[in-house]
Amino acid sequence: MVHKLKPIDAHAQVPVSMEQFLSEQQKVDLLRFITCGSVDDGKSTLIGRLLWEAKHLFDDQLTSLQADSRRFGTQGDDIDFALLVDGLAAEREQGITIDVAYRYFTTARRRFIVADTPGHEQYTRNMATGASTADLAILLVDAGQGLLTQTRRHAYLVSLLGIKHVVLAVNKMDRIDYQPEVFRSIEADFAAFAKPLGFASIHAIPMSALKGDNIIERSVRTTWYNGPTLMGLLDSIDVAKAVSQRFAFSVQYVNRPDSSFRGYSGTVLEGRIKVGDDIRVTGSGQTARVAQLVTMDGPLHEAAAGDAVTICLDHEIAVSRGDVMALSSTPLEMTDQFEADIVWMHAEEGLSGRSYELKLNAQWTAAAITSIKYKVDMDSLSQVPAPSLTLNDIAVCTVATVMPVVYDTYKNSQELGSFILVDRLSQATLAAGMIRHTLRRAQNVHHQPLSIARADRERLNGHCGQVVWFTGLSGSGKSTLANALEVALHQHGRRTYILDGDNVRQGLNKDLGFTDADRVENLRRIVEVAKLMADAGLIVMTALISPFLREREMAKELIGAERFIEVYVSTPLEVCESRDVKGLYRRAREGELPNMTGIGSPYEVPPAPAFTLSTGEMTKEEAIAPLLEYLLNGLGF
Repeated sequence: MVHKLKPIDAHAQVPVSMEQFLSEQQKVDLLRFITCGSVDDGKSTLIGRLLWEAKHLFDDQLTSLQADSRRFGTQGDDIDFALLVDGLAAEREQGITIDVAYRYFTTARRRFIVADTPGHEQYTRNMATGASTADLAILLVDAGQGLLTQTRRHAYLVSLLGIKHVVLAVNKMDRIDYQPEVFRSIEADFAAFAKPLGFASIHAIPMSALKGDNIIERSVRTTWYNGPTLMGLLDSIDVAKAVSQRFAFSVQYVNRPDSSFRGYSGTVLEGRIKVGDDIRVTGSGQTARVAQLVTMDGPLHEAAAGDAVTICLDHEIAVSRGDVMALSSTPLEMTDQFEADIVWMHAEEGLSGRSYELKLNAQWTAAAITSIKYKVDMDSLSQVPAPSLTLNDIAVCTVATVMPVVYDTYKNSQELGSFILVDRLSQATLAAGMIRHTLRRAQNVHHQPLSIARADRERLNGHCGQVVWFTGLSGSGKSTLANALEVALHQHGRRTYILDGDNVRQGLNKDLGFTDADRVENLRRIVEVAKLMADAGLIVMTALISPFLREREMAKELIGAERFIEVYVSTPLEVCESRDVKGLYRRAREGELPNMTGIGSPYEVPPAPAFTLSTGEMTKEEAIAPLLEYLLNGLGF
C-alpha cells in the first residue's frame, strides 16, 4: 500500500530562509528543543513527521522524499520520514543518526529550532552538543523495549546540561496495539529514575511517529489518554528562564584599527550595559566608564545579553582577549580549583594529573584533572570508582587551572559555568565540563610573597637554576649520564641535585604504581619538586623514563622553556634489553610486568630534544661533553 501524501495548503506559510527565520525570532516566541533517546527509537522519524504535518516542505522536497524512501527507506512502500533529517550518506546506509541535524519550522504561536541527536552510545558527544542550547528535550522510548541504558544516559545528560522540561515520548505504540498498561508502566519507571534529576516538568505522551498518533491531532486509538498532543504541548509550554540581573561581557578581540580608536569586541553574556556605566575587569580589578557602544549598524545607548558589541572606555586600561568585564557594583568571582561534571568525548583515555588546555568562554589556560571522584552508573545513577576516563564516561572530577579563570556554577550561568578540555598537541576536544562549585581551598590558599627571590639565590650560587630532563627507555643509561654530568658540574663548583626515578619512587612517590594514570601522577609530582629546586638556583637533573610527550611538554611549560633542557638518551631497545640489570625486560617478556615501557606500554620519542645522546656508541664522558660545555658556558652571570 502506497502512503498518500497530504496536499500542500496553498495558504499555509511556506518555508523561509534561515536568515529570515533568525531575524524574526524576537517577534515570535522561539523554542529550541532536541530529540534524544536510544538508537532506533524513532527520533528522526518524529521530526520528519512534524515537518510534514506542519506543511513545512516544498513540493520538490516531497518528491525527493518519495524517491529516497524507495531507495533508502525502511518502511516498505510507506514514506520514511527519517530521511528528511538523516542527510549523511552513512546515516542513510546504516539507518541511524550520526551527526546533529538542525531543522526549523513555525506555527501561529511559535518558531522552533529542533536538533535531532544520535542515539548510539559512541555518538554521545554529538548528543551533548545538540542539547547545550536547548530549552526542552523530547526523550523517545520504544514502547516495546522500555527504558534502556542509553535512554537513561541521555536523561542524565539532559539534566546536567540544565534542561528543565522533558517530554517522554513513548513511541511505536502501534507495535504493541496501543496498550495503556505498557505506557503507564514506562511512565512510572521513568518518573522513578528521574526523581533525583530535578526536572521542572515531565510530560508523557503515547504516540506513533510513523502513523501520526498524538503528534498533531489526538489519536482515536488512544482514547484512554487525556493529555495534550505533542504539537499542542510544544506550542503552549512555558520554558522561560530567569533573566540575569548582573552584567558579564567576554572580550574576544581588542579592536584597534588605528591610534585614534581602541575598543573591546565581544558578546554580552548576561545582563545589560549602557553608556556611562562603570565597569570592572575581573582579572586585574581595573575600572573605567563606558564611553561608547559600537556595532556594525551604528552606536547603541544600551546592549543586552546576546548582543555583539564593541565597548569603548573613557580611558585606557590593560584589557586582553579572554578578559571578562562586569559592572563595578556586581563583580564576578575567579577560581583556580573547582569540582565539575565531565563528559569524556574522546577515545584517548583521560588521566588524572595529565595537563590539558581548558577553554571557558574566551578564556584559555593550562589545566589538569586533579582527581576523578567517581563515574556515574547510568542504570542506577550510583557512584562508581574510576582510575581514568574512557569514551562517553560521565564523571565528577576536581580540576585545577594554572591561571585563575572567571567562573560561576553551571546552574547559575551556562556561559561562565561550562568549559571544554583540549589536547595540547593535537588540539582535539577531549571533554566538556559543567562547574558544580569552587573548592574552598582555592579561596583559602594564596600566594605568599617572599623577600628572597630566585635571582637572589642564583646570584649567590653563581649560576642560573636549570632542569636537565633525561628521558629514554629503562636501561638506556639515563641515570649513568645524569650521575656523570653531576660529578663534572660539581668539579666546576656548580650546585646540583639528581631526581632519579627509582629513588623518588622509594619516598615521595612510594604510593604509585605503573599504570598510565600513575605514571602521569609520578611525573607531575617530580615536575613540581624540580620546579622548586630550580627556583632555589640549583641545576636539577631528572633521570626518568617519562614516556609520554604530553607530560614532558607540561614539564617544560611549568618549569619554563628557558630553564628546561630535554635530553633524549637514544639507546635501541635491544641494547637496553641486553643490559637488563634489574631483569625487568625478561619479566615483561614473560608477562609479569604488563606495563613495562617499550614492551607493554609505549614510549613516545621526543620530536625535537635539545640534545640526543647515545651510550651505545660512546663513553659516558664523550656523551655528556656537549651538554657540559653548554651548561658551563650558558648559565653563568
